[in-house]
Amino acid sequence: MKAEIIAVGTELLMGQVVNTNAAAISECLADLGIDVYYHMSVGDNKQRIKEAILQAEKRSDLLILVGGLGPTEDDVTKQVLAKHLLEKLVYDPQSKKKLEDYFMQTKCEKTANNERQVLVMENAKALFNQVGLAVGAFLQKNNHYYAVLPGPPNEMIPMLTKELKPLLQEILGKSEQIHVRILRFYGIGESQLTTKLEKLIVEQTDPTLAPYAKNTEVTLRLATKSKNTSEAIKRLDKLEQSILAIEDVASYFYGYGDDNSLAKVVVSLLKEKGKMITAAESLTAGLFQSTLGEVEGVSEVYKGGVVAYSLESKAKLLGISEASLLEEGVISEFTARMMAENARDIIDADYALSFTGVAGPDSLEGNSLGTVWIGFARRGKSPIARLFHFSKTRHFVRESAVMRGLDILRRELLKN
Repeated sequence: MKAEIIAVGTELLMGQVVNTNAAAISECLADLGIDVYYHMSVGDNKQRIKEAILQAEKRSDLLILVGGLGPTEDDVTKQVLAKHLLEKLVYDPQSKKKLEDYFMQTKCEKTANNERQVLVMENAKALFNQVGLAVGAFLQKNNHYYAVLPGPPNEMIPMLTKELKPLLQEILGKSEQIHVRILRFYGIGESQLTTKLEKLIVEQTDPTLAPYAKNTEVTLRLATKSKNTSEAIKRLDKLEQSILAIEDVASYFYGYGDDNSLAKVVVSLLKEKGKMITAAESLTAGLFQSTLGEVEGVSEVYKGGVVAYSLESKAKLLGISEASLLEEGVISEFTARMMAENARDIIDADYALSFTGVAGPDSLEGNSLGTVWIGFARRGKSPIARLFHFSKTRHFVRESAVMRGLDILRRELLKN
């Protein structure tokens, strides 16, 4: 099966919105063994949408149209497709009830155009929207498959994975499918990792191995095509073992999956060990604790922390001698150690991290942009601090500091 993705929305062509949907859909289809040969973007214009559909039909079996399902007059995707396929638009009962319930609960006034969102082609399978109000659709007609999905990613992705993907799996039946495993690494660059894996990459056949550089980490995508799931798992297991057996590689590996993160892994380890974490942040201004806060269930391992940006706040909130701060400097090993130790004692936690440094753009106390001290304190032990040098932008320095702090904690938790 060959697929084509048609993203609908003038905002995409104007650069106001980045088309992240195409990447998510392509990845989902690749996992099913469906080849995506073309991505197309078209504005909210009936004639141009029709032309895009006609062109896609000449070269693809599956057409996925994304966006243009909203309540306004320029949301015309399903109307154009329905007219092209000579399909009548009707209300989907389940989605219409959800629409009515929404306006009843919110006490908002429902206007007539809101009901455009719950129209679906009469002979199509309605794809329920778990997050928003716009219903999607899936239809087989004239030797083609058509899918219509909403544009907002938080609505599109659940509909793609929970509604459309199972339908496509059923159509594909027992044909070969691509089985994928994602390995995540932190603390090693893409070039370093690929150098270590060079022999495996050069000699690969099936399973395949592909590295992808993220903002502060690297992922490896392992993939194999097979009709048999258990056989595919064996192949992926064997390749994973070969990867992690290479010198030092296993020490950078922290988890699996696209939706995983270093913060999730750390919170899971803290729960497993029954330990509490806190932090004292200057450079990162609460970013570390905010990152922890994104993880569900973090309250089991995190009671709170301190954000002390200025010298004065470090003295008042963390009880560090102001004279010592002036003598040693706020960007120093001393300050990082004291911040971590005092935060640990104030919050009564098992572990504490601290962050102080220069995010830029200017230097501070003779330290250049990217200079970062991270302190670490464990219950019953003297605190330590490590010096790092990050580069690029202010945001990247702060994000890198948080990731490094998480990795320090992960490694410590794995020791015990």
